[in-house]
Amino acid sequence: MHIHDAPILLTILCFSLVCIAVYATDWLALPFAVYRKNAVRRPMARTLIDLAARLPVIALVFAGFFAVTWRPIYCVQATISFFVIFTGISRAKFQFIREPLVFSDIALVVDVFKYKEIFYATSLNVFFWIFSFLYVFGVTGLYFYFEPHILPDTARFLWILLGLLVAFGPWFALFYGPVNGPVSRLTQWVVGPIDIKKNTVRFGTFTSVVLHFVIWLGRRREKIVRELSTLIKSALHDLWDGDDDEAPPLIVIWQSESFIDLRHFGVKGLKLPNLDRLRKQSAQWGRMTSVFEGGYTLRTEFAVLSGLQPEDVDIDASYPYLRAGHYADIVWPNKLKNAGWKTQFVHPYDRTFFLRHKAMPQLGFDHMMMLDEFDHKPERDGPYVSDLALTKSVIREIDKDPDLKNFVFVASMANHGPWEAGRVKDETDPVAIYTELLRRADHALGNLAHYLDTLDRPVWLLFYGDHAPLLKAFADPFPDPRTDYVIVPLGRARAHSQRPVPAQEEAPWNLLGTLLRYAGLSKELPS
Repeated sequence: MHIHDAPILLTILCFSLVCIAVYATDWLALPFAVYRKNAVRRPMARTLIDLAARLPVIALVFAGFFAVTWRPIYCVQATISFFVIFTGISRAKFQFIREPLVFSDIALVVDVFKYKEIFYATSLNVFFWIFSFLYVFGVTGLYFYFEPHILPDTARFLWILLGLLVAFGPWFALFYGPVNGPVSRLTQWVVGPIDIKKNTVRFGTFTSVVLHFVIWLGRRREKIVRELSTLIKSALHDLWDGDDDEAPPLIVIWQSESFIDLRHFGVKGLKLPNLDRLRKQSAQWGRMTSVFEGGYTLRTEFAVLSGLQPEDVDIDASYPYLRAGHYADIVWPNKLKNAGWKTQFVHPYDRTFFLRHKAMPQLGFDHMMMLDEFDHKPERDGPYVSDLALTKSVIREIDKDPDLKNFVFVASMANHGPWEAGRVKDETDPVAIYTELLRRADHALGNLAHYLDTLDRPVWLLFYGDHAPLLKAFADPFPDPRTDYVIVPLGRARAHSQRPVPAQEEAPWNLLGTLLRYAGLSKELPS
């Protein structure tokens, strides 16, 4: 008997083979040592539930290929390849930035191909596309040629329609409220606390991605705001309630891309005189707790702007700008804007990157100054706008409205990798290139601080590094991913008799609230 003469049995056997292969390869998403560390002992019943949670996802992927081809043997190869590709991507991502694949990474797929250099994905070149094309369409073509389909001879249109409905209907149903709510709550019960590494171990890469997406899809704005309202410990109070004759305050936040003082790690010969000077005249300075080890600037950025810990935003923590509007009532820029401040976001990069063009207005920024407003030519100026050029632009922006209470958030790009030949004179060593970029960042910081200190108004400057660099030539992983920060009073706010203060570790979600307290613009609410 030909094996395709028993289509139901063949399909069941093929699906069983797929399940075995997926279960056998899912653990490869993480290095073995990391896998063991995150493999939490659970009661047998919970372990069985975790294993069973993968089956519907595997079945839907298998059904998707089956509904399109009606070739079960092909579906074995296609489904296993699908899961293994996700597992391989997760492993590659972990090797690079110490985090497995998360559902929000899917939203970055277009950006990865659009900005290959910034994602260190230059290998996604023409050879990658040729290989991918040959594999997908070449192998599929061979199956279509050699494997007969098992589509019934009668009522074929109805069978095709039924197959498509079974395979793709559940995915679309997730976006329907009456279905989404119960499914999301059940998924939350199965998954429990959001822990990317532990959940990747428990469910495998693609199933973990799907489960987290279902939870994210079911999160409602009113629930998020209600939960967070009980967590907020401070609020703006009497925001510059002086009379009209007083000079309006200015707050400048400078988020320095990939900035970390390498002297913490014994690097000799590096001088950062302006940072050292500002530390001595600061209200507070020290090391900043890392939100993420070596990338995803938006996570640190959002933590500073919102005052919220990653645990507070739960499933949104991996990519908070996907639903920035959920947090509009809570974040600092909107509080300042509602209190009569001008709010500006300055970032010399594509405005659509990380969806900032949509997120920042929702978070409360009146004006955005992005790459299209800079005179920057990569062939002339290098891949990114320099910190010095950025400083000059920021100064011009501040000078436009000297009579307004002004909040300016600056996110630089100049220190970003890759640190390749051509970035700095004749240097080819990545560490030497990065070190020189630190010096240039320090020089620009000195220029900015000098200008701010000459203003006849209260000025507060917060400077910090968003995360440690992905500088694998220096360390992999970084021995201590904490970056550096400094909160400095300048202009009328500067106390000339102020003595140096000792270093103090601070979390990014506390930085802006801490600055506002030093400036006398907020107070603790009674608990």
